[in-house]
Amino acid sequence: MAQKNWQKIKLIKLLELLRQESDEQHPLTTVQICDYMEKCDIPCDRRVVSRDVDILNELGIEILETWVGKKKGYYVAERSFSTPELKILIDAVQAASFITEKKSSELIDKLANLGGTHSAEIIKGNLVCFNTRKHSNEHIYYNVGALEDAMQRQKKVIFRYFDIDINREKVYRKDGHHYVVEPVSLVYNEDNYYLIAYSDKHDATANYRVDRMDSVEATDEDISEKTLELRGGVAEYTEQAFKMYGGKQKTIALEFEKDLTGVVYDRFGENVNMMTSVEERNIATVKVQISPTFWGWLFQFGKRMRVISPDEVVKEYRARLEEVLG
Repeated sequence: MAQKNWQKIKLIKLLELLRQESDEQHPLTTVQICDYMEKCDIPCDRRVVSRDVDILNELGIEILETWVGKKKGYYVAERSFSTPELKILIDAVQAASFITEKKSSELIDKLANLGGTHSAEIIKGNLVCFNTRKHSNEHIYYNVGALEDAMQRQKKVIFRYFDIDINREKVYRKDGHHYVVEPVSLVYNEDNYYLIAYSDKHDATANYRVDRMDSVEATDEDISEKTLELRGGVAEYTEQAFKMYGGKQKTIALEFEKDLTGVVYDRFGENVNMMTSVEERNIATVKVQISPTFWGWLFQFGKRMRVISPDEVVKEYRARLEEVLG
């Protein structure tokens, strides 16, 4: 290979090495740089490393110098993301229930490494796994990619939609038949990712959990002008369509009709302990935020769902019912 080609490869490898392995506390000496190049089978002369660093600086890539004992060292100070910024992004990934444990781990590794090896060790060493409600659909990335592609090309999408039963098995809606809708926007709300979609057949919008979608594909059919108009009002629609909850946490048992199983999973996560009660009813042990917002969520189901333990919450439940009845 021509000498000039080796020089190009060496500059690329030098930049990769400094970005990944160096920072202000961990500068790399000329000897360390040449040892790395030799391992990559790239010719490297210690006398010209400083010249290579100068070339990178001339190209607008800031490489700083310092002394490591009596030897000169080099490091990259500025990065696309600082350690605190990466920590915030990683916490957001951990908090998102719609990203599976496997995908979360892969994405966290990629984010942490953006700050370099030493920063990655610090960030991952301080990780606290606080979300135990991760969902199980490993196709979430594919779904998002397919939906984004359809929205960019202004095409309709086709998919199957499912719930999860007491055995954590998929139960497809519409007997497994496909949905065909016009994608308006992807929205993150309450730890879940939703597709806001418009149906020209029903002239109405609907929200679909992205992690509950299967076999997502863009069609060749264009979306309507109505969908393009709806994209301009997504913020207002989101404010009206999605609600939040909060309050003091308690562990309680809920008894509910079987067809509300998916609702319980959606609210409390797929790892909820659940068992069959009497015919057509299930019992789930969950941690809830006892507050007016929780009671409002519970009361919407009427006789179809009720609190059965502990006694103190049951008493409060009855008292609130009596208060409602006047």
